[in-house]
Amino acid sequence: MQERRRSKRTQLHSSIVVKRLDGSQKEEVAIEIIDVSKGGVGFSCKEALQIGAVYESYLTIWTKEVLHAFLQIVRIELKGDEYVYGATFIGMPEVDASRIEVYQTVNENEQA
Repeated sequence: MQERRRSKRTQLHSSIVVKRLDGSQKEEVAIEIIDVSKGGVGFSCKEALQIGAVYESYLTIWTKEVLHAFLQIVRIELKGDEYVYGATFIGMPEVDASRIEVYQTVNENEQA
């Protein structure tokens, strides 16, 4: 499979809660993050989300800070009894995207 990601992905042990913006889905959905980059996030959950839909999210990062972000679902794959999603960040402030890049740099230096 050809790599289509523009930004480097890093594993992040965290979870976030997402809720749909258009009001059609009012309940919150808990997800488990697989990896994250400054451009988007890969995650899994048991609930079916809609491709192309935009969800509001609160991402807890390694510093325990919470980043408020909007996610647009761009990829869905069913693996066993859960869904694996790829989503891009919509309108994430550059300061928050930079925090993700800093984490990636620190993480790489610790593993070297």
